Amino acid sequence: MSPEEFKRRAFEYGVRVVRLVQALPRKNSARDLGQQLLRAGTSVGANYRAAARARSRADFVAKLGIVEEECDESLYWMEVLMELELVNKKRVQPLYAEGSEILTMVVSSINTARHRPKSLRVRRLKSDRPPRN
Repeated sequence: MSPEEFKRRAFEYGVRVVRLVQALPRKNSARDLGQQLLRAGTSVGANYRAAARARSRADFVAKLGIVEEECDESLYWMEVLMELELVNKKRVQPLYAEGSEILTMVVSSINTARHRPKSLRVRRLKSDRPPRN
C-alpha cells in the first residue's frame, strides 16, 4: 500500500470514528468516553500525515510510534463502549477491525524502518567525508 493510500485509509478511519461518536447515546458516560475515542481516532490520520513528512528515519519512527499509540487507544475506547453496551457491537465491529488492521500495518512499518539492513541505508561517499589528519 502506498503512503497516499494509507493516508486516505487513516483519514477515513477518523471520519468513521466521528460518525460513531455522533451516534452515541446522550448519556454523560457515553459522551465522556466518546470524546476520548474522538481524540484518539482522529489523531491517527493527523499523526500519520506528520510521519509522512518526517525529516529523518528516527523522526519517522517516533511519529509512527504516536500513530501506534493513538490507534491502540482508539481500539481500547471502542472496547469499553461495547462492554458497557453503549454501542451495538455489530455496528462497531467493522470499524474495530479496520483499526486493528491499521495498527498492524503501522507496527510493521515501524519494525521495517527500525531494522532496515545497513546495505540499504544511505552511505556517504568517500569524497563527502572530512579529510583525516
